[in-house]
This record gives sequence, structure tokens and C-alpha cells, in this order.
Amino acid sequence: MKKAFITGAGGFIGSHLVELLLSSTNWHLTLFDTYLANSLYKNNSRITLITADLCQSDVLAQALIKPYDYVFHMAALPGGSAEQNPQLSRKINLDASLYLFDLLAQHGHCPRLVYSSTIAVLGAPMPEQVDDLSPIVPAMIYGTHKAMIELALADYHRRGKLDVVSIRLPGILARPMSSNGLKSAFLSHAFHLLSAGKHFTSPVSPQATMWLMSVQQCAHNLLRAAQLDSHLMPVNRVVTLPALRVLMLDFLHEIVSQTQQHQSLLSWQPDAQLEALFGQQPPLTTTAADKAGFKHDGALQTLVARALSICT
Repeated sequence: MKKAFITGAGGFIGSHLVELLLSSTNWHLTLFDTYLANSLYKNNSRITLITADLCQSDVLAQALIKPYDYVFHMAALPGGSAEQNPQLSRKINLDASLYLFDLLAQHGHCPRLVYSSTIAVLGAPMPEQVDDLSPIVPAMIYGTHKAMIELALADYHRRGKLDVVSIRLPGILARPMSSNGLKSAFLSHAFHLLSAGKHFTSPVSPQATMWLMSVQQCAHNLLRAAQLDSHLMPVNRVVTLPALRVLMLDFLHEIVSQTQQHQSLLSWQPDAQLEALFGQQPPLTTTAADKAGFKHDGALQTLVARALSICT
């Protein structure tokens, strides 16, 4: 039986990945996070639970003594929180991650390491067209630390220590209503508020453009990253995932339509800084990701329906 180790397993994306792996593989899963709430996990013979912080180096070292075939590294301090506390971001997003990779590398097993990076490495403003050759110029601490890890992982791969696949995630929907430090949380809040018949004020303009993906499609792409032929990856071991490029106006109208609400629930109060970071994403070409078999949701209607299915 194959074995997988998952950091951030109790998070929004991590929990959906776990459910997908349970339903579509026979792997044994070791879940590592500070909070693992799903009581179903406790009685599942295919799951080992480790409730700990990524910075608890002794716990992490003990957990990684045994070999794994796959490692999904998703634990991170989110963007807004990282910007407010750069030292904590360095501790979690950089130092603890590098320690994790060193532990994996020292045993000589060379597992497939799937790393959840971010489009924040591309910075803001982005060029008029983004493709596989676009420069890496992060505009936030979060993106900077993620870019540093991308480079480090490429070197682990070059040295034959880890079989690396790094994927840059777009906006993933629809996260729970919370104040979790994500500056892009307004995109998920729109689903929760409008589906409940509550007013939503958009902090970006109707013509703002975003790259978006449902969490269900994201989980499938993470599984694809674990299973793909390594030779399909570029030399830098990183791909920007294909995503739907969506106008905020179309996005909100589709949510209103599918929830059978009225457009009077919508209003606009653009924030220039927020729009510069999350509402000016240009046309996207993802040749390397397409070649490797990664997918987007196909259509805005599908993305919205999938996101709403986990909001109600």
C-alpha cells in the first residue's frame, strides 16, 4: 500500500484532498495539522492523525522517520497574516518548510513532493500576458517566501533528493466564512452571503479580473501532481495551474442566478490596493501545466455550482 504524508490536512484544501484520496486511492494517509476535526478520520484504518504545529520540529522529525511515497505540503501562514507578521511567515512558510524537506531528503527515499505554491509569486501588477516565462516579482511577503521555496525545491530535485512537483494555485473557492488572513477572502464570502440572501459589497470593481478554481478541481490537480510522469514537468519543477479568468461582474451575476437571488443584493465599493493585488489578473497561458495534464473547471457555471455545493 502506498503511503502519503499531508501537511495542512485539516485546512480547506487539505480536507478536500483527503476526501478525494480516500475515495479514489487505497493509500494510507498520515494527516499532519494543528487541528484535525473530522471524527470519521479517528476510526479509519487508512488514516494516522498527528495533531501538531509544523514548527514542532521534534514531532515532525519523528513523523518522518518512516518512508512515504507521496508528500503533500500545504501548511502555510496565509498572505494577509504573513504581511502583518513577516517573522512568523519566515518561521512557518520558509524555515519550517526547509526543515521538512531536509528531513525527507536525508533518508534517501526520494518521495514525490507536491508543493502548493501560489500565483502571488508573480506579483502585482502582472504583465499584460502571463505564461511560463513570466518573471517572478512577488509584491507580498507570502509570495516572496513561496518563491524562495520553489527555488529550493528545484535544487532538491536537481540533487536527486526529492521528486518535486510545485503547483501555483489561483484563487480557490469557496472557503468558509472566517478571518483567516486571506486578503482574497471576499471571493468566498460572496458565495456565503448571497446564498443566504444577504447583501454583498464588492471590494473590487465590476471589471476586475481574477483567476479562479473550485476546491474540488484543485484537489484533483493535487492528485494529478502526485501521479504524473516526472518528465512532463519543466526543469524548474513549477507550473502555474490553468484557471478560469473571470470578470467580477460575471462572477457575481452567476452566483445570484444560481442562488435565485436578486441583483439588488449587490453593491460596489472598490478598494484600489485590493484591486491591484487581486483584480487585475491578465490573460493566462499555461502550456507546461496543460502538457502535464492539469485542468481548470471548464466553465464559470461549473465553478460556481461546485463552490455553492459546499456552502449550503
